[in-house]
Amino acid sequence: MVKKIPSVKQKITDEKEKIRVSFVEEMTGACKELQEILALPEVSSDNEAVLAKVNQYLGVGGMDWKAGAMSGTVYNCSQQGLQLISDVYGLTSLTNPLHPDAFPGIRQMEMEVVRMTCDMFNGGPETVGCVTTGGTESIILACKSYRDMAIERGVKYPEILCPVSAHAAFDKAADMLGISIRHVPLDPDTMRVDTAAMQRMINKNTMMLVGSAPQFPHGSVDPIEAIAKLGVRYNLPVHVDACLGGFLVPFMKSAGYDVPPFDFSVPGVCSISADTHKYGYAPKGTSVLMYKNAELRSYQWFSFPDWPGGIYATPTIGGSRSGGIIAACWATMISYGKEGYVKATKEIVATTRKIASEIATVPTLKIVGKPDVSVVAFTSDKFNVYSLSDALKARGWALNALQFPECVHLCVTRLHTEAGVADKFVRDVREATEIILRDPEAAGGGSAAVYGMAASIPDRSIVSELTAVYLDSLYASKADISR
Repeated sequence: MVKKIPSVKQKITDEKEKIRVSFVEEMTGACKELQEILALPEVSSDNEAVLAKVNQYLGVGGMDWKAGAMSGTVYNCSQQGLQLISDVYGLTSLTNPLHPDAFPGIRQMEMEVVRMTCDMFNGGPETVGCVTTGGTESIILACKSYRDMAIERGVKYPEILCPVSAHAAFDKAADMLGISIRHVPLDPDTMRVDTAAMQRMINKNTMMLVGSAPQFPHGSVDPIEAIAKLGVRYNLPVHVDACLGGFLVPFMKSAGYDVPPFDFSVPGVCSISADTHKYGYAPKGTSVLMYKNAELRSYQWFSFPDWPGGIYATPTIGGSRSGGIIAACWATMISYGKEGYVKATKEIVATTRKIASEIATVPTLKIVGKPDVSVVAFTSDKFNVYSLSDALKARGWALNALQFPECVHLCVTRLHTEAGVADKFVRDVREATEIILRDPEAAGGGSAAVYGMAASIPDRSIVSELTAVYLDSLYASKADISR
């Protein structure tokens, strides 16, 4: 209510405008060399001219993501794999799974992607699934299924019960589906969900339980077996979010690493989401959502039998979908096979644990959670860790800034397994930390200031308003700087 006071409201408006200009300048500044096209050209262009512009647009920006500068973001940069994806997409770019009569081969490919992924997660012939556009859609659809199932069971006010660390897509699902969500606290040492607390929070409105394998912020794998036991005891569906590590954890045992049970072999696990476009190395725009049986999946379907345009039914949120992306995903999985995925998993997990063990020896730094798979999160008990993130950005690294608690993480990809990349990262962390410790007062600007300010604002709606300013800037042109 305080922000509605005229003087306070004006102050917030003024600050938002400053932030808006800053964001727009940052977004458009990276493309300052480009001549903006703000209206459809009057004349046609030949392919050579268009491709020249594409290369010009792709040439802007300062992050050397091909050399492993980014946390996550780009999971593979194999030229052989990229060529295969390009070739397959070129052959299938006009196809659409909405029309299986016209493109039966695409339907076959999607079915096979689902079956291969179900098999990876120890799903028998009764398991089913679908290909979605990404982890967020997979999660939203799972939540939609369990919402509708809960309503059928007589639940009036369905609630998602998930760990604090569960992906924000669950919060997006709750917002979009008009349901509630409750967040379960974590064990402060392991950053795995506290299952005793989860049990205490189950009530008559609970529609599903969630666990992550692993969770995004700290890379810890939640105790899926314990969560699944709660699901069986209280007759609640359990969803395992393996969007991040879905093409790592199934291969860890074969790669020589222990991993606790997390898949359909665990009684009580009802659905799993796994992104093919991360460690599956498929192009962006694919994920697989799996269910333990067709009855559960049936709650996901949408149909409108009374439309004048005909009986309308779709398996996922989209109507028309890109058959080219599905075909490229299928081709990537066939290309890698179990052998390729096991090899990649071994390299990534080994690199992750090497980085974690080295960072743990850096004075004043400590690992947050358990780097079970591919994420290394760390913080400092002596200085604002966001200042270390800023210092590393100046050296060419882009880490993920996390909050509650304050820490940063590196999501290790195949690019980080290349010779010398992990060693350079650890060396830069050591050197940047030493510099900050010599002059702690200098470690307060940049993202340290931004995140410090955001964390100190008790009214989180104000933070949401500021993020809306950022999202607006994604669509800004140079003219918007002075509007």
